[in-house]
Amino acid sequence: MRRVTIKDIAQIAGVSYATVSRALSGSPEISEQTRSRILDICRKEGYRANVLARSLIRSKTNVLGLIIPDVTNPFYSELSLGIETYARSLGYNVMLCNSLRNDDTTAQLFDFLIGHQVDGIILANSYSEAKNWVHKYSSTIPIVLLSDAIDDSEGGGINAVSVDNLEGGRLAAEYLYALGHRKILYFGFRPSSVTHQMRFRGFCKALDPFGIVPEIIENPADSSSIANGYALGKTLFQRGFDGTAIFAAADSLALGVLQAADEFGVAVPEDISLFGFDNIIYSSLPKIMLSTIDQRKQLLAEAAVNILMEILNHPERDEFTHRLIRPTLVIRRSCRALE
Repeated sequence: MRRVTIKDIAQIAGVSYATVSRALSGSPEISEQTRSRILDICRKEGYRANVLARSLIRSKTNVLGLIIPDVTNPFYSELSLGIETYARSLGYNVMLCNSLRNDDTTAQLFDFLIGHQVDGIILANSYSEAKNWVHKYSSTIPIVLLSDAIDDSEGGGINAVSVDNLEGGRLAAEYLYALGHRKILYFGFRPSSVTHQMRFRGFCKALDPFGIVPEIIENPADSSSIANGYALGKTLFQRGFDGTAIFAAADSLALGVLQAADEFGVAVPEDISLFGFDNIIYSSLPKIMLSTIDQRKQLLAEAAVNILMEILNHPERDEFTHRLIRPTLVIRRSCRALE
């Protein structure tokens, strides 16, 4: 079936190609009556504008690229939704890509998005190499990094948004200490993740004045998934755990621990208190009710999009923005005070 073109619409309407083009673009150079008649013909004939061709002429597509590690991670799926809905409210669509934490894939996705003429890219990546991607491609396209993999002392050069993970770790430690917990396990630490490094540092720093050194279980995998939390949790309960509280470095890990605890007859919070980080949607389910740190994902999403809009609307700007979002404590039923 042949695609209907502007020339076809012009012939049916008995007007010029330029008049149809003006009707489609909203130009004030034609009457409202003529515009309505042409648009009505377009609808009846099934005409669809070639958005890509028009965007190339305008050098703007109103499409943003978003690269995340893995959309199956509840935190990133919720963050992606927040970015997409907020960007759409500003007149932009979002092209979502999964890097799967692979450098070759990330490079291919940058080339893919740039080749498809997106106006800018948001990169969500918690590894220290993340800033290298920004430096490599920022001369070609505006980029905002959603990550803790930067340090203001590096001299800038990167537009970024991150949650204050140091503060989040501190809030978690102080809350558990206030409940009377002294034998606390830091569960699922990933040394390769800057995000985890910051959370761990904030957690330990808050406990240090009380002479408390938390036990640590590292996560050797490259993601903080429920499955990884379950596997680590089974190992923990098999060897025995005599502490009173577990701080999981991510809610997904905490959900895995919860499953393992149930299988080993360990009750939460009666036997152990369990605390998470992220405040993903599953954490508030009635049978889970996980106490956690809220990253305020909507604020993260809006901040990343707003910084990108600022770059796009003011290409002459020569300053760089690092927005730090303060997390909040969410108290539910998974932790109890010791008598």
